[in-house]
Amino acid sequence: MTRYIVQRLLQGIPLLFIISVILFVLMMNLGDPISTMGGRSVTRTADRERLTRQLGLDKPIYMQYLFWLIGNDWTKSDLDGDGTAETQGTRKGVLRGDFGMSLANRGKTVMEVVWDRLPNTLLLMVAAEIFIIIGALLIGVYSALRQYSLLDHVITGVTFVGYSMPIFFIALLLMTVFGVLFKRWGLPYLPTVGMFDPQIGKTWGQVALHMVLPVISISIISFAAYSRYVRSTMLEVMSQDYIRTAKAKGLPRRDITYVHALKNASLPIVTVIGLDLPLLLGGAVVTERIFAWPGMGRLFLDSVGRSDLPVVMGILMMIAVAVVIFQIITDIFYAWLDPRIRYE
Repeated sequence: MTRYIVQRLLQGIPLLFIISVILFVLMMNLGDPISTMGGRSVTRTADRERLTRQLGLDKPIYMQYLFWLIGNDWTKSDLDGDGTAETQGTRKGVLRGDFGMSLANRGKTVMEVVWDRLPNTLLLMVAAEIFIIIGALLIGVYSALRQYSLLDHVITGVTFVGYSMPIFFIALLLMTVFGVLFKRWGLPYLPTVGMFDPQIGKTWGQVALHMVLPVISISIISFAAYSRYVRSTMLEVMSQDYIRTAKAKGLPRRDITYVHALKNASLPIVTVIGLDLPLLLGGAVVTERIFAWPGMGRLFLDSVGRSDLPVVMGILMMIAVAVVIFQIITDIFYAWLDPRIRYE
């Protein structure tokens, strides 16, 4: 297994290199990073020329990529608009964990900006993923065991409706009902924006209360898809010969369902979860924007709008690395769930 993991990690290196090249070329054509330097006013012509030289934007794109990847030591001093000298520091490069400075957040590195938002996104997305997995397993298994029953038809109809609705409609509907109408009717209502009430402060109770609507919004669509997937795989497994043999031997129904059937039915589900987990780092762009949740999705959208290319590249490369790592973890879970799978 160790040899297989090392081999997969080595295979991921050229893949990440190709991804980084494609993303860098696309981002450099996304917009002008020094048009406003992340601010509201247009950069002056004199400053624009100086910044173009300092950021290396006057070089060919392959030189810009090499500078972003491996860094460079700048010792040349350039004169700013006041005639004073300004010396750039050392840029280590992405290979040494230096994604550069954020253009929109003056004085902060890309990693500082990302780490400010990442805990908020993980708190929201991990809670939503746990809710999705547990709920989908319970509903999917129950629906498979009660195939074609009245409750199965009701669950099928509700899940299809939930899966067909766009996320922005779900979020706005929940905000209207549980935030606006409940308050108008004098009922206990839920907060609709932010991570906590500034007048109360950032307490666990406030954060949990503000998480309710975003978590439900994120969960509805995925919950519908996961539960249908669990149902279909459980129905397939329950018709296998070894399940009929277990029933003929008189094993308890609980053991047949949760030990023999669910463990084998979970193999395809692990693949779906393994593909979804890396995307948790990127946050939920639409949901975080609607609920004003200060996470990675909102940071990504703001950075794209302000042409903060170093931050955008940092977020995208972090997700790419997470995809490679989580695919290896998924393969390890395969071997744990099914002893027949061996990686030599």
